[in-house]
Amino acid sequence: MSRLRLLVLLSVLSIIGILAVQVVWVRNAYALRERQFRQSAFIALQDVADEVARLNHFTLNRYAVTQLSDDYFIVNTDAPIDPAALETFIQGSLQAHNLITDYEYGIYNCETDRMVYGAYVGTSALTKGRLQSIRNLPKFPRYTYYFGIRFPNQAGFVAGQLTGWVWSTVAVLLVVLFFGYTLSVVLKQRRLTEVQRDFINNITHELQTPISTIRVAADVLQTDGITQQPNRLKQYARVLGEESQRLQKQINSILQLAKSERTGFSLERAEVNLHDLMTEAVHQFAPHITLNLTATDASLYADRYHLETTLNNLIDNALKYCNKSPRIVLHTRQEHGKLIWSVSDNGIGIAPEHQKAIFQQFFRVGSGHTHNVKGFGLGLYYVRQVIRAHGWRLTLASEPGTGSTFTILTKSERVNERTSDPFSLSFSLVRSFTLSLFKP
Repeated sequence: MSRLRLLVLLSVLSIIGILAVQVVWVRNAYALRERQFRQSAFIALQDVADEVARLNHFTLNRYAVTQLSDDYFIVNTDAPIDPAALETFIQGSLQAHNLITDYEYGIYNCETDRMVYGAYVGTSALTKGRLQSIRNLPKFPRYTYYFGIRFPNQAGFVAGQLTGWVWSTVAVLLVVLFFGYTLSVVLKQRRLTEVQRDFINNITHELQTPISTIRVAADVLQTDGITQQPNRLKQYARVLGEESQRLQKQINSILQLAKSERTGFSLERAEVNLHDLMTEAVHQFAPHITLNLTATDASLYADRYHLETTLNNLIDNALKYCNKSPRIVLHTRQEHGKLIWSVSDNGIGIAPEHQKAIFQQFFRVGSGHTHNVKGFGLGLYYVRQVIRAHGWRLTLASEPGTGSTFTILTKSERVNERTSDPFSLSFSLVRSFTLSLFKP
């Protein structure tokens, strides 16, 4: 396991641990505050019972408060209760114990066997109203004289006591989010570094071939007897010229790649017949291509150069990534007034986990220091950018071992339609980026 993977694993475990500890602390703090609330309510209501007993000139000899649920208490008074005095006692006792929250209470009437004289007291407006029948408080058969009190906003009151914990939790979450963002940036930078390293390795191999050929040809031309062999001299001079041009194109492609990131390019749209382009491709890549042209109208309003290069790139990839006799089919059809064309092959196919990544810049399946197929990893990136520039849609259907099908869905538009301004797109290739750059 690499150091970075170990760091990521430890970081994730640390984040999970911090969040788990924070959750446990908050839950424990809430449970503690809830117990404190019940204890304070119990003591406050016991004080109310003592006040009622003193008002009736007797003394309670036992605890008068019974808790029936988390938020509902029964208070035994052993004597009739004055409703006006009771509410005053309740408010004073709750405020004395810092229980500033809404409550509703009702007094039991033994003659009618009902909870009566109740009211809801809110802390916001300090308004009260008679209890409705649907909110009638439960009775308690063990006592004769008692009142019941409920704290409907107990959970909110307890949560309000955890302000410090809430802010600490927010701070922890912010730290975790910042750490997660930093970690994602580190991982992204690592992936970019790997892509850059892989690209440098690939370009080194690509440039090494023409340089080696030029060096060998130069050594031969420097021999003493080469002038006596005009045919051989002419052959090596031709090799020097071809390899020099190839090397120049490869270097220019890299320079233009960096330049186009800043300047972009403009599409020069015109009427293009796709069937004509495909027919020309058949002659160029014969005998591995067959045509299946069923579209009744193959006219497009597109940039001819980029469209032709896109088609050639797809065909070139189909030829390069095939471990048997290549069979490539160029197909066109018409659906709902739209022209749809595709390039299918019987090559090695593309695994599902790589089907999105292959359109990324510099990406090559099976990355490493060497590749069985030469290239810079720019062909399909170029294809996707051209398709996007035209406003079309590109789909891929592929399975390892069965081949791939690249399908392009064009837009419905008139071929004589022109815009006053050229369509500008900032992307990473320029007009001089030709098919020969992607060939070995």
